[in-house]
Amino acid sequence: MERELSLEIVRVTEAAALASAPWMGRGDKNEADGAATTAMRLMFDTVSIQGTVVIGEGEMDEAPMLYIGEKVGGGDGPEVDVAVDPLEGTEIVAKGLNNALSVIAIAPKGQLLHAPDMYMEKLAVGPQLRGKLSITDSPENTIAKAAEALGKSVSDLTVVVLDRERHQQLIQSLRSIGVRIKFLSDGDVVGAIAPSFPETGIDLYMGSGGAPEGVLAAAAIKCLGGELQGRLMPANDEEYKRCIEMGIADPRKVLDMDDMIGSGDVIFAATGVTPGEFLSGVRYLPDQRAETHSIVMRAKTQTIRHIRATHYMPNKSYLFRAGNMD
Repeated sequence: MERELSLEIVRVTEAAALASAPWMGRGDKNEADGAATTAMRLMFDTVSIQGTVVIGEGEMDEAPMLYIGEKVGGGDGPEVDVAVDPLEGTEIVAKGLNNALSVIAIAPKGQLLHAPDMYMEKLAVGPQLRGKLSITDSPENTIAKAAEALGKSVSDLTVVVLDRERHQQLIQSLRSIGVRIKFLSDGDVVGAIAPSFPETGIDLYMGSGGAPEGVLAAAAIKCLGGELQGRLMPANDEEYKRCIEMGIADPRKVLDMDDMIGSGDVIFAATGVTPGEFLSGVRYLPDQRAETHSIVMRAKTQTIRHIRATHYMPNKSYLFRAGNMD
């Protein structure tokens, strides 16, 4: 993939963030998500790729655009797999909370896992713990190994967990050994990425979340030198069959980074919609301008770019078409 694509896909996440930000705190997650999806789809048409959405907003009959299998891009350029979440954290935006993002990952065609829409058990760590832990261990053993590898006491470790009823047993186990827990109301991608940013103070991400979000997070984590292990959690025979149909021969095997995003190059971009752990949200300025904060990373070079951009809103035609401007 050409390195110029890094900056091109940032323009796409910026568009989605700008389109969804006006819905912050308005209590309508569907409108926020729809605005982000429409803007992202329109901006994709300007990018020189022949892309196929492998992780998107759903199946063709469930999603009017950015559905799995949809072709995106300007019709020329490299053939690539595209994973998108136009608005990671729809509830976050609706409630005016932190850590909502617009996210994209692209990789050479055939490289990204076609992850089914179901839960995935995940263990995510930063570079210092890469290769030193296993998702098959108990929480107690995982924490003990992490503390030893990092040279910390257990009580000094911080673990991120989504605040969900399904995690009660995990939470009890972590509390019983005295580790610190940081809860997230939403934001599965942010939670998994956080241990790879030292400034967050997060050591591990544990628990289950969406499988598609796991692939997106793995793309970012590969660029950052960390590690994500996953294991699909089909809830019934229908979901198990769905995995087989999507090319996953053993739905219950432990998935490593190569299983999820391949061994080749990958580019990841995200723009903050609301303020968060490592990205600022959209900020409105005088004179009809707005500021965005984005990150774009490439696995091949492990270059990490933070991009702050100021946008003159009347010139953003996609916002009119997304229904956000009069």
